[in-house]
Amino acid sequence: MDETPLRRRLGLDRPSIADHPVEAVDTPAVAPSPTPAVRSIVREMLETAIFILLVFLIVRGAIQNFKIEGQSMEPNLHSGQYILVNKLIFFHVDLNAPLRLLPGNADLPPRVVYPFRTPRRGDVVVFEYPRDMSKDYIKRVIALPGETVEIRDGRVYINGILLDEPYLQGITTVCRFEDPCARGPVVVDPGTVFVMGDNRANSSDSREWDDLPLDRIIGQAWISYWPREHWGVIPSPTYAALP
Repeated sequence: MDETPLRRRLGLDRPSIADHPVEAVDTPAVAPSPTPAVRSIVREMLETAIFILLVFLIVRGAIQNFKIEGQSMEPNLHSGQYILVNKLIFFHVDLNAPLRLLPGNADLPPRVVYPFRTPRRGDVVVFEYPRDMSKDYIKRVIALPGETVEIRDGRVYINGILLDEPYLQGITTVCRFEDPCARGPVVVDPGTVFVMGDNRANSSDSREWDDLPLDRIIGQAWISYWPREHWGVIPSPTYAALP
């Protein structure tokens, strides 16, 4: 009796898997997902970069470096000297600026508020040169809004009172014939200050181009940091209020 048909019906003659070669199938490689440690490092780097950027913007908004060029502030500050300027101390805001955006309020006058303080007599300030806003100048505040400035016999008088200027170290103050101050007392306009360089014979200042608007002042000369022999806080004399 032939057993082959029976074995086939019973499934006993089915070919084994080993009788047929198995071809390998290439499975696309899947990149491993970043581990939690890698993601944590990347996140920390991004957070650090953002933090450094914010600190830079905040510091830049409050402090600015400035290089002195020229001899107008001799003998106290010198050409090539590097200083830090405190911009925050004279920070101000116009409260009426948003209101001018409303219809009918275009002519609303400024209402400027200084949260800290306004420039004082004796302050050394860095500002935008009124005749060329691309240039920054450095001078000393001599007179405040509404005060009368008069220069006679090489000395400065504010409201008729002789101004004590120890920082001049004996340097006299003069006015050229064409300067406004040569014509007599000058009244400082509202919203402005009268500034002069300490080197009175070699300084372009309010004697020549009139008062300095307060909104052109960048900040107060604060610290000298280079050269090393000039390192230190830049002093400002304290004056009592004038009558």
